Amino acid sequence: MQKELLVSTSDRETRVAVLEDGRVAEVQIERRRQRGVVGNIYKGRVTRVLPGMQSAFVDVGLEKDAFLYVADVGEEVEDFDRFGATEETLAVPPEPVPVEGGPEAEAVRPLPSIDELLREGQELVVQVIKDTIANKGVRITTHVTLPGRTLVYMPTIGHIGISRRIENEEERARLKEILEGFHKGPGGYIVRTAGEGRAAEDFNADRRYLVKLWEQIRRKGERSGAPALLHRDIDLTLRAARDIFGSDFATLWVDDDENYQRIVEFLDQVQPALASKVKLYVKSRPLFEEYGIDSEIENALKSKVWLKSGGYIVINQTEALVAIDVNTGKFVGNKRLEETIMKTNLEAVNEIVRQIRLRDLGGLLVVDFIDMEEEGNRNILVEALETELKKDRSKNRMLPVSEFGLVEITRKRQRQSLERALTMPCPYCSGVGRIKSVPTIIFEIRREILRRVQAEEGHALFLRVHPEIHRYLSTDERRLMEEVEERIGIPVRVQADEHLHHERFDIMLET
Repeated sequence: MQKELLVSTSDRETRVAVLEDGRVAEVQIERRRQRGVVGNIYKGRVTRVLPGMQSAFVDVGLEKDAFLYVADVGEEVEDFDRFGATEETLAVPPEPVPVEGGPEAEAVRPLPSIDELLREGQELVVQVIKDTIANKGVRITTHVTLPGRTLVYMPTIGHIGISRRIENEEERARLKEILEGFHKGPGGYIVRTAGEGRAAEDFNADRRYLVKLWEQIRRKGERSGAPALLHRDIDLTLRAARDIFGSDFATLWVDDDENYQRIVEFLDQVQPALASKVKLYVKSRPLFEEYGIDSEIENALKSKVWLKSGGYIVINQTEALVAIDVNTGKFVGNKRLEETIMKTNLEAVNEIVRQIRLRDLGGLLVVDFIDMEEEGNRNILVEALETELKKDRSKNRMLPVSEFGLVEITRKRQRQSLERALTMPCPYCSGVGRIKSVPTIIFEIRREILRRVQAEEGHALFLRVHPEIHRYLSTDERRLMEEVEERIGIPVRVQADEHLHHERFDIMLET
């Protein structure tokens, strides 16, 4: 698979796209005035502790207080002047402990109550792990993580680990040995996928940089009053070079000279072998237009996605979950119905996973595949879906196909989806997606006229409506207005107003 990374920048926004075999797989957009805060580290002050919800709210200086769940709080959170100063005060996640019934039986120790860990007015260091979504404030944790090129440093957690995407057992053993050499000091480390095959010195350089960065953050926090920003994560341009770009990419295209230099200098420090793959795009045609990204973004805002066979999928986002429906559409197949359904479902798998990544859909996703009778076909579908989901950089988990053709997938959500980031609720339907039909509005008008005439007296009635409603009242529903005039005994004069909402109307009685 040939992969390319595109970075398009302007004074007001940065856009990043991942291409896989020429097709858009991921898109990220960051606007200067709407820059996300995931990864930022703050010194905050606890404003409310809610034992009933096992959570707390923390003022970190943003528009809304941040949300802190009990599982994201260290067991020994102290005021900031002690937090992180010694290994003894580091926050450590719960460890499995034996339970009654035998030495081999283990269970996770129950979490302590939030009011045992925090108190109102307390100051602590937190990091944003989930951006503002809908009307909710950011979600934070006291378990700080600092990502480098090859390592993730966790100054408050004594744990070591290796990315699950590194599957070679010999390589995992080698990396574990390197990590164990680091583990003599405070904190923990996780080897990122980009660390596969890298020399020990590369990890040491990353480690020295991250430990030094944490010390700077900690010292800044000791001097600052809450709330305060202690560390801002790098912008999208460099995050793309750090977190996405790797040896499996053929090229990184950048359409701005200044950011081209920034990326090259950054990679020269963290992974020099990749710097030569960075190319400056100099054509007059915009980069995203050249590669068809703009049209793909436009299509990603639509609910229906057509498949090559003539089938299609429908994607609908709700507050609770994302529903994805698969349909045969125009595809009628050649032989058996089961074979037609199977072909449509398998074709849909590739597009569904691509759309999940492209639209950055998160939370609970429910996919309604077309029902299949044969158990073997359902197993093939699951394997195909699992294979495609491995391409996704976000953490995900799926359940088997149910007998009704439903598959549940959970996907880690850190930021708003592409649709939420680029759109706003419809001023007509307020995000519902539908508005009242013309007959519904006309019957409402009829009832309101009868109510008003009964309550007030007048010689004539003036009705102001949307042009579409006016057209119906003048043609298809003309007889209805004549009946209303006969019933109320006064003339009704209808006027069209293009500035009026489709569902709104004004009634005025002339006395």
